[in-house]
Amino acid sequence: MQNPCMARPSLSAVAELLKPITWFPPMWAFACGVVASGVTLDGQWVLIGVGILLAGPMVCATSQAVNDWFDRHVDAINEPQRPIPSGRMPGRWGLYIALLWTLLSLLVATALGPWGFGAAIAGLVLAWAYSAPPLRLKNNGWLGNAACGLSYEGLAWVTGAAVMAGGAMPGASSLLLALLYSIAAHGIMTLNDFKSVEGDRQMGVRSLPVRLGVQGAARTACWVMVVPQLLVILLLLEWQRPLHALAVLLLVLGQLKLMQRFVASPAERALQLSAFGVPLLVAGMMVAAFALRGLGG
Repeated sequence: MQNPCMARPSLSAVAELLKPITWFPPMWAFACGVVASGVTLDGQWVLIGVGILLAGPMVCATSQAVNDWFDRHVDAINEPQRPIPSGRMPGRWGLYIALLWTLLSLLVATALGPWGFGAAIAGLVLAWAYSAPPLRLKNNGWLGNAACGLSYEGLAWVTGAAVMAGGAMPGASSLLLALLYSIAAHGIMTLNDFKSVEGDRQMGVRSLPVRLGVQGAARTACWVMVVPQLLVILLLLEWQRPLHALAVLLLVLGQLKLMQRFVASPAERALQLSAFGVPLLVAGMMVAAFALRGLGG
């Protein structure tokens, strides 16, 4: 019989571990930063492609592998079908892949200059700090979700803007929008915690649904998603972008209807809000990014 530590996982198990479906948010945020930079895109497509590769299939994928390795005992309760607890990712392969993807991410990041490389280091540090002891930020729902929101949205946005500007620091307007959407992403991350309340409670993971209760966490997630977007609308009006502000407002109204149903039944409707409400939120991100073009950052 083959030693499970020597057995190799299938490519499908590796792909499942890296979770391609989760790559979209940082890739989108990087693209928002590119747009917000105001730089002409002609002749920059290779650079943009490398940045999107780094944000999604590299750094975000690394974070997923790291999380699954250090969450394997929690997943054995909440989601035993995942690659590691199911045995389809045998031995310590989950850890090996997390380490390999960390190194590959740093290698890819060298193509983006000092800003891109520094951002990759920051994103990878947050990825490991979120899941791995001794910090394991995810044990605190406030800190863990903040780390994810900052990495997935704010850091990716700022990196896209800085790389396109030749390494220059993005302007205050772009940084402010990146921060607001990072805060909104904190609420998005809370939506992912409703499916694992029982396992989190047993294993001492103090997610917001565990800390605040299901209803309290649901209301908190909605407020944290909506308030930053309302501030974005006010900023767009201040910057004389009324059509962009109206577009973001309409997208927020669409989210509010879904949120009303979600708060009434959080555990059953979290996935629905994530699937249909979050796309409305991130569409508003791109609208806001286009509003910055011509403002000078």
